[in-house]
Amino acid sequence: MIEVTRLDGHPFTLNADLIESIDANPDTFIRLINGNSYLVRESRQEVVDRIVAYRRAIFQCAMASAPDAVEASTQRVRQMEGGTQ
Repeated sequence: MIEVTRLDGHPFTLNADLIESIDANPDTFIRLINGNSYLVRESRQEVVDRIVAYRRAIFQCAMASAPDAVEASTQRVRQMEGGTQ
């Protein structure tokens, strides 16, 4: 989830996984896969940066909670590719 600001100044939280496209000309227009759309104050790059930060945080939590599973998965991939363990 990311926080963005409507043009009227009210912040709201948006599910970043539902974003289909982000256009800017000059206002930033976010279109979701369910057909909803929003005009926001943030620039397109600010929205993208927030999405990246959100996904990075999720990935880091997953890595921290399952390092052994990640290592085991990495080893299996290397074996399938013919690499060393």
